Amino acid sequence: MTDIERLILLERSAETERAKLAGLMGPEYEEQWRAWRRASEAVQAAITEHATATDQNRYEVEQAVKAAVRHAEEDPAG
Repeated sequence: MTDIERLILLERSAETERAKLAGLMGPEYEEQWRAWRRASEAVQAAITEHATATDQNRYEVEQAVKAAVRHAEEDPAG
């Protein structure tokens, strides 16, 4: 698995955790929010690490990862 594939998986995981917030309230919301926050922090750290290691613009790496995730979600064959 390439670094980019790993970043895409991490971003998908964060998006899955975020989507689980829908309809929750109270303690359940708070618990799920923490799960989403952990997943989001993990992807952000991995993006920063990858950008630094490959001497790329961090913002551009993040945008490419997010675009890849969105594209895969929109692709009916994906």
